[in-house]
Amino acid sequence: MATQFMNVRETAEYLNMSVAWVYRDAPALGLTPYKFGRGRNAKIQFRVSEVQAWVKQQKLG
Repeated sequence: MATQFMNVRETAEYLNMSVAWVYRDAPALGLTPYKFGRGRNAKIQFRVSEVQAWVKQQKLG
């Protein structure tokens, strides 16, 4: 089965951005984070297909 989610570090590498940028700015720019778990052990992940679609939308015309 193909991976459906990327963690914050993988998302940052895919976008060639910093981990801090992914936490701080990505949700404000339209990337939807998914939270798995509760409290300090919660994991933030992003759906691979949504990240890829977001990248395509950033294309300059």
